[in-house]
Amino acid sequence: MQAVYNFLLDLTNWPLAIVLIAGGLYFTVRTKFVQLGLLKETCRILKERPGNAGGISSFGALMVSTASRVGTGNIIGVSVAICAGGPGAVFWMWLTALIGGASAFVESTLAQIYKKRDAAGSCYGGPAFYIESACRSKVLAMLFTFALIFTYGVGYNMLASYNLQSTFEVFSFYKPGVTSWIIGGIIAVLFFITILGGNRRLVKLTGILVPFMGVGYILLALIALAVNIREIPEMFVVIFRSAFDFKAIFGGFAGSVLALGLKRGLYSNEAGIGSAPNAAASAEVSHPVKQGLVQMLSVFIDTNIICTATALMCLSSGIVPASAAKGAPYVQMALKQTFGNVGPIFIAVAMIFFAFTTLLGNFYYVENGFAYVFGRRPGKVSILVIRIVGALLVFFGAGLQIDIAWGIADIAQCVLAFINIPVCAIIGGVAYLALKDYIRQKKEGLDPVYIARNNGVKQDTDYWK
Repeated sequence: MQAVYNFLLDLTNWPLAIVLIAGGLYFTVRTKFVQLGLLKETCRILKERPGNAGGISSFGALMVSTASRVGTGNIIGVSVAICAGGPGAVFWMWLTALIGGASAFVESTLAQIYKKRDAAGSCYGGPAFYIESACRSKVLAMLFTFALIFTYGVGYNMLASYNLQSTFEVFSFYKPGVTSWIIGGIIAVLFFITILGGNRRLVKLTGILVPFMGVGYILLALIALAVNIREIPEMFVVIFRSAFDFKAIFGGFAGSVLALGLKRGLYSNEAGIGSAPNAAASAEVSHPVKQGLVQMLSVFIDTNIICTATALMCLSSGIVPASAAKGAPYVQMALKQTFGNVGPIFIAVAMIFFAFTTLLGNFYYVENGFAYVFGRRPGKVSILVIRIVGALLVFFGAGLQIDIAWGIADIAQCVLAFINIPVCAIIGGVAYLALKDYIRQKKEGLDPVYIARNNGVKQDTDYWK
């Protein structure tokens, strides 16, 4: 069993790096740098209302995907990358986000094109649906779905629970082996109560919490940088020097600055692994490209803003990152150096918000996955069982060891990337045609409207006729 685990963990190093970089660069070229060229248009789309009164807007879908993306990875994941791989990991996280924006655009546009309509008239979908429709492979679609459920219901949610409780280790009341389970129990109960409200409550709650916590965190980062302004020039020198240190990149790749930057960047922004398309498909828009652009923005928010805030706060503090302090301890030591005893308390509070919205956003994907497995939304009894199991996993996640928690999450996300990125490369032609159609209509002064048969889609779709 240990040999199998080690083999799977090895896949999260060079193989994953190659798939992520190659896929991101390919989509960037094919979309002609859409992540840069249409950024202004993306911000405009966020103001649009859904097509029907009960539908989910582009902003609502963005908040769900951002709730999953913006979470423990933005604080703890950044710390792990810097402490284990070096400050240069931050640069490779930036690169992952830059080229990953194109991956996010393609996968989310495809999810919109192939989305389904339920009995109530709402839309839903994701990679499983475009894999089945465009690749004509129910088996591969089902494999992806089970991998998605495992990744978010088990890997990511258990890790989020562990990361949250780990921020309390610095306080005097924390007793190893006891406090972690108490915190896990509290998180699990609150999580269960919240998810009983269903997907629409998740969308509403994340729409409130995500902007609130994001703005607050950025403000703290700016204050920290102002306090440590003299350290900023040297900080950037260290980041770039470490990023291009040959030995740091290739020496023991599993713990290298490149591998950790890519893995922690992927865990944080999730670009290309097929998670955000589940939220993207739920938005009511007039053209699939609109939601592709919006989800692309989520990657930028997550890594280039939130993750960067954590990295700069820590590196400007003057506290030298060390492997023994990876995770919450390094972040808390850095903020204590800048803000005194208030620093660790703020991180603990921030982690409560970040981890909780991560848990909610992740479970949205889990429920969508089961909707595909059952061929419909699960019934009351089934969904109750799913939610109880989900809450129990959150509870048990709090008691994991740090390396096991990160290992399970890395392996799980690796499986999704290995399926989704090649699929998007194979069927992405309709997404590129959709982008071309969108740009053409904008130049003509129109509010773009999409018709599938005019844009290379040969399969029947529930929408776009």
